[in-house]
Amino acid sequence: MPATTCCRRTEGALPKKPRTSFGIMTAPMQVDYHDIVRVWQEADTVPEIEHAWLFDHLMPIGGDPDGPAYEGWTLLSALAAQTRWLRLGVMVTSNRFRPPALLAKIATTVDIVSGGRLDFGIGVGSRPDHPLARREYAAHGLPFHDSAHAVASLAEACTVIRRLWTEERPFDFHGTHHHLTGAFGNPKPVQRPHPPILIGGRSAATLRVVAEHADLWNIPGGDIADAVARSALLDRYCAEIGRDPASVTRSIHLSVSYDKPEATREAIREAIDAGFHHIVLGLSAPYPAGVARWVADELIDKAA
Repeated sequence: MPATTCCRRTEGALPKKPRTSFGIMTAPMQVDYHDIVRVWQEADTVPEIEHAWLFDHLMPIGGDPDGPAYEGWTLLSALAAQTRWLRLGVMVTSNRFRPPALLAKIATTVDIVSGGRLDFGIGVGSRPDHPLARREYAAHGLPFHDSAHAVASLAEACTVIRRLWTEERPFDFHGTHHHLTGAFGNPKPVQRPHPPILIGGRSAATLRVVAEHADLWNIPGGDIADAVARSALLDRYCAEIGRDPASVTRSIHLSVSYDKPEATREAIREAIDAGFHHIVLGLSAPYPAGVARWVADELIDKAA
């Protein structure tokens, strides 16, 4: 798992600088399946790129609203079977789309297909003020509950999913939002005790769920001051429950500019200086030929 590591300090020693890992994001909309496969297979040969991500939307949230959009977990399983080294995940799964027990089974399958390379990304789901994201719920017959309901549901979902991945006997779960009888996960994921859990989001309520359940926390870039403030709030919530804040790796998504790579490099430097050591570089389609190698040469090597 890409994670921030801490070293034991000795008298007079300087703290070891955490290692930064880099990945790419290919939003599976307005693009051909074979183009995504091409980019991921290329990235799989580039050592500087350690992880790759899709998003979880059922309809486009940019460009032609009637254009193509692929289902994230199905596509992730296909990509897992066609790569060997990349860690991979969905950044982030909408907890509103799938019941948690079903999602646990899907994620287990992908972890097995990939040989234990899954980073499990999950979040509340689309924010209510994004009209292109909101419409996909009605279009697929899915309910869209208010934010308080959605955050509480996410917390229960994380509990259920972890139990399905780790418990060796069937169990019942009766929460406020999720009810299971005789729940049992078999097979288990390859990774033990379970795949790393990444939770994405920025609201205070979501950050409390992060403090309790996440190994990694992701926030969209663009406003580094806000990201730093949210990270400090997460520190506080971790301390309140007796958790070491350093045990939650800080992750940030940064959009890549092909035309202005220096702007992207500067954003990477700012993020690293602010304590974000899991960097996800969002690639826009159409993808240039050799884009993964370009990311390594022009962005990662020159910024890190």
